Amino acid sequence: MTTTTGTDDGRDGQDGRDDRAELARLLPPATGFALPPGRHEHHRERLMHQIDHDTAASASASASSAPASAKDRAPARPRPLRPSFLAPAITFALVGVLVAGYSAQGGPDLPVRADSGASASERAGNAQPVAQVLGRISDAAAESGEGPVGDDQFVYVRSQVQGGDLTSGKLVTGPLAEREIWYAQKPGPQKRLGYIREGGETLPINAEFGDTDGTREGISRPTYRWLSTLPTDPRRLLDHLTALTPKSERQEHAQAVFEQIGYLIRETVLPPETAAALYRAAALIPGVTEAPDAVDALGRHGVGIAREDRGSSTRSEWVFDPEGLAFLGSRTFLTADTAIGAKGALFDAQAVLKRSVVDEGGVRPQD
Repeated sequence: MTTTTGTDDGRDGQDGRDDRAELARLLPPATGFALPPGRHEHHRERLMHQIDHDTAASASASASSAPASAKDRAPARPRPLRPSFLAPAITFALVGVLVAGYSAQGGPDLPVRADSGASASERAGNAQPVAQVLGRISDAAAESGEGPVGDDQFVYVRSQVQGGDLTSGKLVTGPLAEREIWYAQKPGPQKRLGYIREGGETLPINAEFGDTDGTREGISRPTYRWLSTLPTDPRRLLDHLTALTPKSERQEHAQAVFEQIGYLIRETVLPPETAAALYRAAALIPGVTEAPDAVDALGRHGVGIAREDRGSSTRSEWVFDPEGLAFLGSRTFLTADTAIGAKGALFDAQAVLKRSVVDEGGVRPQD
C-alpha cells in the first residue's frame, strides 16, 4: 500500500496515515477466494476514492458554514483524487460490470451474467487461430491516426464504465456511468497527473502512492513519449513488458501481462508502431484465444480476444469492431463459483466512446 502525494497544503503525510488506518477498519476480512493482487488494489483504490470524495464534501460543507473570518484564514480546498485510474502493472483502469436491463442506443437488454468462460472453439465453430486475428488487428492499428501527442497536451478518453465492488466481501454491481479522463503527458516526475469527470464533477488526479516527488512516466503512467520508446519487435516487447509486470503467487504471470497490455490499449493513445507490436506480442502469450462475438459494456458485439486465469477463476476479454477492428471495450467475469460470486458473474466492463488529444485538461475535444 502506498501513500498519496502532491497536495498543495503539505498535510498529506498525516492524511495518508489516517487513510490507511481507515482502510484497515473498513476493508472486509479475507474470504478464502484467491483474488488476484491487482483486484485487491483495484478495490482498495475504489475505497480510497470514496474517502477522498467524502473528505472533500466534508471540507466544503465546513467551509460554507464557517464565519467569513475563519474562511479567510483557512480556505477549504478539496484534496486531489488519487490516481486509481493510472493502474499498476496488474490492475485494470476503473472499469465496470454489465447490468441487467440496460439498453444501449436501442440495443438489447444486457445480462447481469457473462458467458461462462468457455473457450472460443467451444463457443463458435468458425474460430480462427488467435495469431491470425491479432495479426489483422495489428495491421489495422498500424494505420491508426490518433497521434502524435505533444508533451504539453492531454490524452482524452470518454467511456461508459461500471464497476464491481468487493468492500462487502461479495461482488456487488454499481450503476453504469459516463467517465471522462484527461491524462497529462509532461515528462519527468509529476504531482498532477490529469483530471477525471464523473457525475458532473471534475477533479484532479494526484501522483501515485509513495511518489513524494511526483510520478514519472512508465508502465503505470504511460505517456505517448514513453510508449514510443518501447521495442516494436513483438518478442522483445513481450519480454520487456513481462519484466516490468510484477509477479504474484495469486495470479498467473501471463495473465498479469495480458491485463497490462489491455490497460495500455484501453486508456492511452498509442503510436501506430507500438500499437501494432502490442497486438502481435499478445498473440505470443500462452493461453490467449479468440472470443467470437464478444460484447462490451454497451452491448456492442465484436471480435474478441480473451485469456482465462484458472488460478483466480477470471476471464478477461477485449472487444474490437468487426468492420474496422478498432478497440471497443473490455470485460472481466468469473469462470467458476467462488466465495465472492457465482460462475459467470461480471467483474467489470467498459465501452470506449471517444479517444482524442486536447491542449488543456478538463476541456472536451471539438467534435
